[in-house]
Amino acid sequence: MSQVLHLNLHREFFAAIANKQKRIEYRRQSHYWRKRLEERKYDTIIFRNGYAKDAPEMLVEFRGLRRYGRGRDAYYAIRLGRILKIRRWPKGRQ
Repeated sequence: MSQVLHLNLHREFFAAIANKQKRIEYRRQSHYWRKRLEERKYDTIIFRNGYAKDAPEMLVEFRGLRRYGRGRDAYYAIRLGRILKIRRWPKGRQ
């Protein structure tokens, strides 16, 4: 069974990934993100632009996770692979 990571994004970041300009998504290292990301194996990521029932969605390959920094400046870098599917997002939209 494939494991899916669900993440919500602001429109500008969703558009950058959809236009293949952004290949890494960042999250601050906190207890919340540590629990969701570390020691888990994901195959794909579903990005949503908002919480509405008909919000744009994108399915992207999960290519791995890296940790950077220390203390308050620590963050996760989530490496993105190919875009597998985009729903409710017009082609070429920015």
